[in-house]
Amino acid sequence: MRKISLISIAMLIVSIPTFAGGLLTNTNQHPAFLRMLSRGANTTSVDAALSNPAGLAFLPKDGFYTSLSIQSAFQTRNIDAGFMTYKGISGIDPSTQRPIPVASDKPFAKYYEGKAAAPVIPSVFAAYKKGDWTISGFFAITGGGGKASFDDGLPMFESLAMAGIFQESVAKYAQSGGKSPILTPDMYTINSAMEGKQYIYSVQLGLTYKITEWLSAFAGGRMNYFTGGYKGYLNANLNKELGGTELMNLELDCDQTGWGLTPVIGVDAKFGKFNFGAKYEFKTNLNIENNTKKNTDEDGALAAFKHGVNTPNDIPSMLSVAAAYEFLPVLRASVEYHFYDDKNAGMADGKQKHLTKGTNEYLAGIEWDVISRLTLSGGVQFTDYGLSDDYQIDTSFSCDSYSLGIGAKLRLSERADLNVGYMWTNYDDYTKTSQNYNGTGLPGTNVYSRTNKVFGLSIDYRF
Repeated sequence: MRKISLISIAMLIVSIPTFAGGLLTNTNQHPAFLRMLSRGANTTSVDAALSNPAGLAFLPKDGFYTSLSIQSAFQTRNIDAGFMTYKGISGIDPSTQRPIPVASDKPFAKYYEGKAAAPVIPSVFAAYKKGDWTISGFFAITGGGGKASFDDGLPMFESLAMAGIFQESVAKYAQSGGKSPILTPDMYTINSAMEGKQYIYSVQLGLTYKITEWLSAFAGGRMNYFTGGYKGYLNANLNKELGGTELMNLELDCDQTGWGLTPVIGVDAKFGKFNFGAKYEFKTNLNIENNTKKNTDEDGALAAFKHGVNTPNDIPSMLSVAAAYEFLPVLRASVEYHFYDDKNAGMADGKQKHLTKGTNEYLAGIEWDVISRLTLSGGVQFTDYGLSDDYQIDTSFSCDSYSLGIGAKLRLSERADLNVGYMWTNYDDYTKTSQNYNGTGLPGTNVYSRTNKVFGLSIDYRF
């Protein structure tokens, strides 16, 4: 059977790990974020090592601060697909002497379910403050999607396979003088599945200096190590009553690794009951290299996953600005803005060019000391991508969203705090309609939808 030029099978659902609002982002590595969603002006606890490192200059006391955090994240990414196929031919074109294909009367409809899970997301934060200087750092999984699986494949692969099988059978029909059958979807079965994992492990280290009684600055760097693995297959066979002949077989088993450095700078300013924090993370140039164990079409459909091939997967630059205000000694609130420059971050096949803009996030949170040992908090986050139909593909799609976070901080002792947080994200469905569905020459529509839930807890301790 002639090989079909399928779009890269292994660029799974988790292929854009750094997008805000995703399963994992570089803003939610501590449960304090989950319970409040706006931590960019935080100056009182060690999670500021990520959210507002310049603010560590204003920690309440000198000493060593540390935090151990565990999160669990679960997400679905589903596609409600409807696309036309071919049901046969209507005769022979007299000008070309080729059969005339006829499209089906109604679309082929199928609901494709994808599940992603990261049941254990650890992170460790630390800071040591002495006088005007604070050294800080953390280890965390700052990107990736954990493990993802599509047990029934994806519509982009099935639609291409159906079109390719039909076209090949028509060619054989013409060559055989009508003796070879024309194959339509009711005459064969397609089985496909994909699974993969992606993680970005990060270690950050930096210094904060208190310039004046109201102003501080931070400079540091983050080392990022990417590791991922992909397995997928697609096979098509004639129905048993027609002989059960294999029509198509594609398989891939590929691991990928890469690393990159992220410079980080920040400032913090205090004016009475107001505090302002800002942070800028520079773009991380990140290329991932294939370590391929199996590839049944390395010179064709799966050429991008040939052993040793490098693919760009940059982490975009990110700007965070935030303001916090203390209404009462027991009541505080903050607002925050994030900008991710995704449009200027390199992606596989230049996919970033199809974005209309970078990603904007708007966040707000509030916390209330109900009693001396208990703080309740909540927050909201709105995420606005620069999406387009050309950007959205089955293996990597995003949806605008809003998130709600709730949780609490329990003071276990004078030195120890327990943070508990839960975040739920509601996504807008994205509908993509095409007259050339996945390059098949036939119309089709996909409705992309997502769900996301994250739970976390941490122990913060000051020595």
